[in-house]
Amino acid sequence: MSTAHNAMTLYAVPSIPMIEPGDDLAQILVMALDAAGLPLQDGDLLVLAQKIVSKAEGRYVYLNGVEPSAEAITLAASCDKDPRHMEVLLGESQAVLRQRPGVVIVEHKLGYVHANAGIDRSNIAYDPENPRLLLLPENPDASAKALRAALYVKTGIQANIIINDSAGRAWRNGTVGFAIATAGFDALENRIGERDLFGRALEVTEVAVADELAAAASFMMGQGDEAIPLVLIRGANLRSSAAGSASLIRDREKDMFR
Repeated sequence: MSTAHNAMTLYAVPSIPMIEPGDDLAQILVMALDAAGLPLQDGDLLVLAQKIVSKAEGRYVYLNGVEPSAEAITLAASCDKDPRHMEVLLGESQAVLRQRPGVVIVEHKLGYVHANAGIDRSNIAYDPENPRLLLLPENPDASAKALRAALYVKTGIQANIIINDSAGRAWRNGTVGFAIATAGFDALENRIGERDLFGRALEVTEVAVADELAAAASFMMGQGDEAIPLVLIRGANLRSSAAGSASLIRDREKDMFR
């Protein structure tokens, strides 16, 4: 049976400072939540923008230290990119799936299919003499699990965690938030075998719970200069699980877009 969701509240949490490598992210989040009058409660879900996790983990690459390969130079010429940037992208990818000027769609080494391997230049300090890129966390699910454990030590609350990013979709315009990591809850709810309103058995229905919640939080975070990398979701009534987010990634043999 599904869990009823009669009400759910999302809070954009302000006062998150600019994150630097080595920062105690759990402590920063607790302080921001307390300052906003939103101390953690049982069942709460925290959705964090990937950037602040990557920044805390020091996932920067400085382009002046990158030597592009012949493959990166060829790719850069076809999509009008810096060859050094393409070398970093290739290092983060299992395969290049599509390309056109300005965009490269890849299968990330972590399994996600999205543009530019999740590598970002927005909302990070820029030095034209030595530009840098920000990569996804090395192991996002491990990062989410560690953050959940650290929050429990500091608050005694077993919070649920999503680390989200934004991506386009093969059949729709615009970007949406999606979960690159989860901790504490079932990211994909299997409804197969349950009944619809007329008693028919559901045959293929699976609900990407983590992605739906990540998209809602991303709407509140914004995509520009809003500086809201943390959203608290209260009332989601999530199913407990230690499985992480791997179930959200479709197997290659079932993916009609690859």
